[in-house]
Amino acid sequence: MVQWARRSAIWPVTFGLACCAIEMMAMSCGRYDIARFGAEVFRASPRQSDLMIVAGRLSRKMAPALRRVYDQMPEPKWVISMGACASVGGVFDNYALVQGVDQVVPVDVFVPGCPPRPESLIYGIVQLQRKIDQQRAFGRTA
Repeated sequence: MVQWARRSAIWPVTFGLACCAIEMMAMSCGRYDIARFGAEVFRASPRQSDLMIVAGRLSRKMAPALRRVYDQMPEPKWVISMGACASVGGVFDNYALVQGVDQVVPVDVFVPGCPPRPESLIYGIVQLQRKIDQQRAFGRTA
């Protein structure tokens, strides 16, 4: 019952850094109706969120801010890495960029694409819901 409630009421916080954030905003519009998946309301505060969607390239100067936002989220918490830049650094392989947000925070679901379509992000949310269902109520995997 606890897992059903957790997967049916996801409270995302956005960490939009580049063009992928535009697709994330498009996903929240009426055309895609993400309310069906329980992720309708984007929160402005990480303290009220359990899902962080990182969209776009992450600079080394921004990495501590990302970690700080992640640390402020209550348990249980999940992370979706959206797009090629957030997942592996994209085409920008230089000294100023982190080559994947999984070097800074643990990532639960990777959504590929440059930028990924809103349907891809919805599929990533569905994959996260399946992962939540496999967990037990207090952090142990089933």
